[in-house]
Amino acid sequence: MTRPLLSFYGDDFTGSSAVMEVLTFAGVPTVMFLEPPGPEELALFPDIVAMGIAGIARSRSPAWMDQHLPGAFKALARFGAPVTHYKTCSTFDSSPSIGSIGKAIDIGAPMLGGSWHPLVVGAPEIRRYQAFGTLFAGTDDGVYRLDRHPVMRRHPTTPMDEADVRLHLSKQTNRQIGLIDLAAIKSGRASEALADSLENGSEILAIDVIDDETLVAAGRLIWNDGKAPVFAIGSQGVEYALIAFWRASGQLPSEFAPPRLTAVDQLFCVSGSCSPTNAAQIEAAEARGFAVIELDAARAIDLGGWSQLLSLTCEKALAALSEGRDTLVVTARGPDDPALQRVKAALERSGMSPGELNDRIGLGLGQIVFDVRTATNLQRMVVAGGDTSGHVTTCLGALALSALAPLAPGAPLCRVHAHNPAIDGLEISLKGGQMGQRDFFHQAKGDAA
Repeated sequence: MTRPLLSFYGDDFTGSSAVMEVLTFAGVPTVMFLEPPGPEELALFPDIVAMGIAGIARSRSPAWMDQHLPGAFKALARFGAPVTHYKTCSTFDSSPSIGSIGKAIDIGAPMLGGSWHPLVVGAPEIRRYQAFGTLFAGTDDGVYRLDRHPVMRRHPTTPMDEADVRLHLSKQTNRQIGLIDLAAIKSGRASEALADSLENGSEILAIDVIDDETLVAAGRLIWNDGKAPVFAIGSQGVEYALIAFWRASGQLPSEFAPPRLTAVDQLFCVSGSCSPTNAAQIEAAEARGFAVIELDAARAIDLGGWSQLLSLTCEKALAALSEGRDTLVVTARGPDDPALQRVKAALERSGMSPGELNDRIGLGLGQIVFDVRTATNLQRMVVAGGDTSGHVTTCLGALALSALAPLAPGAPLCRVHAHNPAIDGLEISLKGGQMGQRDFFHQAKGDAA
């Protein structure tokens, strides 16, 4: 495979790096840009066959999408790949007013073409399953229907109260949504089910995925011999499905050995996530000897005081690092941390919008990462939290990221490409709050940690 195969826009940064991970470690050279690339930026990476743009649409309004997504989609179209993918979170969290997947489809469909739009959210590799249109997600405690998921039903911005992806998406777009279900796939009638749905007027087709067989079937339907432009929607399940089909059809080798994670002596991390999974990871890191420094995000209301607090926090981090300790700066230790109530109370008193406050907190963490890197030239860092990851990479002035080695599904170790030589070459993992095992921060140090 040497011609362009796929381009993607990720609606958050951690999800975008997960797509890059799936492709790269299957032997499909991929790079992820932080802004829509022009010809000059693309020319810096002549060997890639897949490229993406890391976005922040998941936390933005439909009005923001109207302003920003057309330019990104135009850049993807210029790449000339037969498949363009709007990458959503694997838990499909969205609403008509925040991160609207339906709005993104309405913008992208006329620009990116295709007579129908496959929707694939299931990705067994990361324990996401769709059966008869219903989405399930795995945790350490088991597999839950999405509306009963212990995290997603309590999501602070887009709580999920509907597990049927068709019903959930129908609140965000007027396009007709159909389903290619397990029964059709398992009986070998996926193509017939597709034809029937299209004849009945469906434009978006959700495809059930629970295992390798359904993954290959979904990939075959998406690819369609690469003949016509396809605008696909969904999680990294889109890429898992395409790779499964490419391997089954001999277009990709069945095996590919990705690089191994190398070891480093020391690690610096920041966390803006309030996920209980991430909270357990912070606890495990602290038990391993990490210096955990709490950043009082409620103080971000006062810009002057916030700047002073960031400087003080950076000094504390540098002091801990100078003692040889792995260091982790956190804004919360899970959804029940009193710090979140302090932020909520401060926000209500201030009149500031939640989005403005979240941006200020994220950019503050990004400034700490930048200052620590430039002061220490530390080789490797970890950022936890999807929105936080976007702010941090912005502060770093990153042009693009490429995947270096697997770390945890959905959270690879990446290389930062930047014009600033003090930042270029930094190794970084962008981790969604729910991604990774309990010992993730320690595992990020590598084999000899």
